[in-house]
Amino acid sequence: MGFSIAGKTAIVTGAANGIGLSIGRHFANQGANVMFADMDETQLKAEIGDLAKKEENVRFFAGDLRERLTQANLLSATIDAFDRVDILVNASRQVLTSDPLCAEDDAVEQLLQQNMVTSLRMSQMIAKRFIKQAEDATDEDNSIGTIINLSSILATRTHPDLMAFSVAAAAADQMTRSLAVALAKHRIRVNAVAFGSVMSCSLKDTLKDHRDYRADIEAHTPMGRIASPSEVAEAVHFLASDAASFMTGQIVTVDGGRTLLDTVAAPAH
Repeated sequence: MGFSIAGKTAIVTGAANGIGLSIGRHFANQGANVMFADMDETQLKAEIGDLAKKEENVRFFAGDLRERLTQANLLSATIDAFDRVDILVNASRQVLTSDPLCAEDDAVEQLLQQNMVTSLRMSQMIAKRFIKQAEDATDEDNSIGTIINLSSILATRTHPDLMAFSVAAAAADQMTRSLAVALAKHRIRVNAVAFGSVMSCSLKDTLKDHRDYRADIEAHTPMGRIASPSEVAEAVHFLASDAASFMTGQIVTVDGGRTLLDTVAAPAH
C-alpha cells in the first residue's frame, strides 16, 4: 500500500479555479493523468491551456456537466486521451446565499442540482466505466476505482444565510454514504472531504465585501487561520491512493478544528 497516484487517470470537475484547480494541479504534479473539467472554457485555457500543450498527462474539457450528454462527452474525451479512468473528483460546487423565509427563492433547487445531483450522475456514469474496465481483472484485494466528493462542514452546522448550501452539502454527504454501500461489492470506494473555511474563489469574493469575516473565521477556528486549497488537495490525494484502500463511505473533515466548537461563525466555503 502507498500514497502514489502516479500513472492513474483522474477526472476533476470544477477544475478551472480554486479548490478544483488546486486538486487537478496537485494530481498532475504527482504523476497522474488529469482531465480538468469545467463549464468555464476561458478560465480553463487561461489556467492550464499552456500546460496541456506541454505535458502529456494534462488535458481539459469545457461544458455544462449538469447535462447528461456533456457528462458522456467528458468521459469519451478522457478515454480518448488516456484510455481509462481510475479516479473521479467531484469538485464542481456553488455557494449561494438564500432566504429561508422566501418561498420564491429557488437556491435550494439550484444547489441540490449543482452540488449533489450533478455529482451523483457523474459518479453513476464513472462507476459503470470502472466496472467495465475491471471485467478481466483478477486481483480482488484492491479497489477498481475511487470517487471523492467535496462537501462542507455546513452539512452538520447552520448559518442563517446559507440554508440552501447546508441542505445540498448534507445531501452530498448522504449520497457519498449510500453510493459507498451500493458500490462496495464492485470494489469501488466512495468518500468525501468536508472542509471549513478554505481560501477558495468564493471566499475571496466574500472577504472583499466583508473584511470582518476573516477575523471572525480565525477566531472560531482553533488553528487560527484559513486553509489553503492545497491542504484540501492533500486530503483528496490520500483518499484517492491505496493508502486509503479500506476506507469507504467516510466524510473526512479538514477544518482546523472548527467543528469542535459550539458557536456559529462566519460562513464556511
